[in-house]
Amino acid sequence: MKKVVIIGATGSLAEYVIQDLKGIENIKMTLFVRNRNKLSKFLSDHCIVIEGNALNYEDVKKAVHGQDIVYINLEGDLENMSQNIVKAMQEEGVKRVIAISSIGIYETPLKSILQPYRKLADIIENSGLEYTVLRPDWFTNTNEINYSLTRKGEPETGSAISRRSIADFVTRLINDPHLYVNENLGISKP
Repeated sequence: MKKVVIIGATGSLAEYVIQDLKGIENIKMTLFVRNRNKLSKFLSDHCIVIEGNALNYEDVKKAVHGQDIVYINLEGDLENMSQNIVKAMQEEGVKRVIAISSIGIYETPLKSILQPYRKLADIIENSGLEYTVLRPDWFTNTNEINYSLTRKGEPETGSAISRRSIADFVTRLINDPHLYVNENLGISKP
């Protein structure tokens, strides 16, 4: 049984990941949210729900405790949130992390809107954890699974990608945590 905590479980992308993971028997999910009332009964069914704030270290530590994999799906003060998550993972002995960043974080000059996503990627990459950083193109609600990957340092190609495609890839990583370890990947529609 793999224990996975989804930090930022009320996000529009996390909804698709949760739905996909519900179809896998050996996964036990913990959903970390600021407000449990924003979770539908369908999504929270058969999951542990922890209400807290990723800016509060004690809340994060409680959510990370006993987990095998941490999936980060956040926005906002990503520098402080990711520092809390990394510290909690290190203290709790949780090694595997999957984090959603953004396309364009290695362009110069770096657009100010992308700076938090760059900080998140840098903190995760320098954490000593077994990480996969995903840098998706803009999200769409298209009902398709169609994506290609680019490694850090390669030109980012493709176009806007469906949430369903990103969720499919995240689900693959959670189902087989040995895939793409210590990789920073762009993901987009080919």
